[in-house]
Amino acid sequence: MVEQPILELKNVSSNYGNIRALKGISLKVFPGEIVTIIGANGAGKTTTLMTICGIVPLREGEIYYRGQPIHGRAADTLPALGLCQVPEGRRIFPRLAVEENLEMGAFSPRARASFNQNLDKVYELFPRLKERARQKAGTLSGGEQQMVAVGRGLMAEPEVLMLDELSLGLSPLLALTLFEALTRLKKTGLTMLLVEQNAHLALSIAEHGYVMENGKIVLDDTVEKLKENEDIKMFYLGLTEMGKKRSYRDAKFYKRRKRWLT
Repeated sequence: MVEQPILELKNVSSNYGNIRALKGISLKVFPGEIVTIIGANGAGKTTTLMTICGIVPLREGEIYYRGQPIHGRAADTLPALGLCQVPEGRRIFPRLAVEENLEMGAFSPRARASFNQNLDKVYELFPRLKERARQKAGTLSGGEQQMVAVGRGLMAEPEVLMLDELSLGLSPLLALTLFEALTRLKKTGLTMLLVEQNAHLALSIAEHGYVMENGKIVLDDTVEKLKENEDIKMFYLGLTEMGKKRSYRDAKFYKRRKRWLT
């Protein structure tokens, strides 16, 4: 029996006003795996998550969760189904305490019923948050605030967690700490769709990857194959075929990139 994807996009297009942001993208996420979408700024990565959640209106195509269409559903109904997003920029409540922020994630009946268990899991994953449970979230460091954002998403007891630019604005050490937490979450069976500019980190924990450029998916494959792809090495990992760092002034690099995208 062929396994069915838990989340699937079919020829999805969406607009910001009159500007076409997504141009017929299709992707699949299977239960228990981490799938990443990588690409440069403005490629359409965040718009993909926002379209899945119904925040950016779908113009064309279909979105399925557990085989059922969810396009057209209100964004606030999705967490109760098990689909939750950790947005770019954290979006925490700075004047509320850490634990109060976490409580905000547990608003569905299912999440409220297992509030204490889920809170214990978040504190086990991020012990630093337990130490700062009564501290106002706005006084935390950037990395700690990102932990709050992830923890709040987990409090919704999701089956699929969508994470948008987890490493943005963080030091390499803090980014690594958060990605290590994602690998621990994967062992619990949690499915994740990860949008990330840091291709090194994203490809280090995912099983499958999609590469986006200009609102289109230009490449998708297993992570192992993507990491061996010479174009990926050049454009996203910053390596030449010789394994050395390439120069951004390298005319050959730009010529090859332009050819790849056309």
